[in-house]
Amino acid sequence: MTADYKKGFADQTKVITVPSLEVEGVIPDWLSGTLVRNGPARFHLNDKTLNHWFDGLAMLHKFDIADGHVSYANKFLDTPAFRAAKDGKMKYAEFATDPCRNLFKRIAQIFTGSASGANANVSIGRVADEFVAQTESPMPVAFDKYTLKTIGIVSYSDKLKGQLTTAHPHYDQDSHEAFNYLLNFGFKSTYQIYKLPDGSKRRQPIGSYSTDRPSYMHSFGLSQNYVILMEFPLVVNPLSMLIRGKPFIANYQRGTRFSLVDRRRGEVQYAHTDEAWFGFHHVNAVDRESKIDLDIIVYPNADVVQHFYLNSLLNKPDHETYPKNELRRFTIDVPAGTVSSRTLVDYSAELPRINYEQCNSKTYQHVYASGVAKKGESPFLDTVVKFDLAGGVKEWRQHGQYPGEPVYVARPDGQSEDDGILLTVVLDADANNSYLLLLDARDLSEIARARVPQHVPFGFHGAYIRS
Repeated sequence: MTADYKKGFADQTKVITVPSLEVEGVIPDWLSGTLVRNGPARFHLNDKTLNHWFDGLAMLHKFDIADGHVSYANKFLDTPAFRAAKDGKMKYAEFATDPCRNLFKRIAQIFTGSASGANANVSIGRVADEFVAQTESPMPVAFDKYTLKTIGIVSYSDKLKGQLTTAHPHYDQDSHEAFNYLLNFGFKSTYQIYKLPDGSKRRQPIGSYSTDRPSYMHSFGLSQNYVILMEFPLVVNPLSMLIRGKPFIANYQRGTRFSLVDRRRGEVQYAHTDEAWFGFHHVNAVDRESKIDLDIIVYPNADVVQHFYLNSLLNKPDHETYPKNELRRFTIDVPAGTVSSRTLVDYSAELPRINYEQCNSKTYQHVYASGVAKKGESPFLDTVVKFDLAGGVKEWRQHGQYPGEPVYVARPDGQSEDDGILLTVVLDADANNSYLLLLDARDLSEIARARVPQHVPFGFHGAYIRS
């Protein structure tokens, strides 16, 4: 094992445009579109080194694919946080780094919604006719998909309020609506679940409920009938968050619950389990009569959050391995309010994707992810992995190569759920640059790669935009 993965956490401040990348292999003629990736690219300011992988300044990366050719461009997201950092300063709080130690200033920022520098470094989505970068602050930042130029923070045409959301809204292909929630902190905090129809900037409330101790959730589940909030055993006392003077995530403590919000009636039901899991990414949720199967990559506890502090990542001994996790199915008996669970795949992985256009909230078979060598011997994600829920695991892995999230693109008129291509950005640690990798989603055989003349820092999520 080596520590060469650490190059993925090095700052990338060089902004370039490359009209045509060197391509090895043959890109299928039918693949025509744009992959936009999002993630942190700068961790060092003049007055501070940011604490956590999730804190870095957002950079967009664009791969245009057409006629067998690939172009590349990158650009920082031009946000209040980025503009402050151009002067070498940190003005706004991030996930695990907070420059503010004044109690009254913290209270004012949180309850007026001014605490965020809109450093939307997590995912890519769409609001009405605008493509947006997203994070856990409810302030998506619109950008031009052709130039990557920042347009600005999106203004919704409603009065819904909250200080926290998820960077993973769910889109229903049948109803043409996106679903998400807002968390409004207070002495009694409130989850407001909403939907956003295609072409609209007016969020429509579905249902809400209150809690004394809100949970940190990076994503949620969506079935045909329910929005499912799996409230992990990582909860916060909002008053404590205000007065302790610690970064956002450092305030969270333990507690647990499943909350099921009926998509049509807004009614809220609860289910409980004594199991103390933690997870970032839900994979899928499927209704089965009076039960729900909720699939999620889970860790035994929330210690994984500590694993992603930069000090830990960059000073990790070579023998230390990536935290163990698994793909687990939680079966919720809705009338009884009980939960049972079982392991689907015992293999450590993250950043999971499925064929969401076909299978979101529906029965599915295949999961793609960035994983850890099958024996769990790597300190960081080094494998593209495919889980077949009917049985079997396939891998793509090469020494010194560190792939990110695999984005699934279906072949036109494909005959099966996995008839398509995976697009993933891979760090080549030996060459100190990155490349776009194309894999056959059926067997993970390599189709082609297009090399970028510099490294792309480890990011989080992306979206494929069809031409």
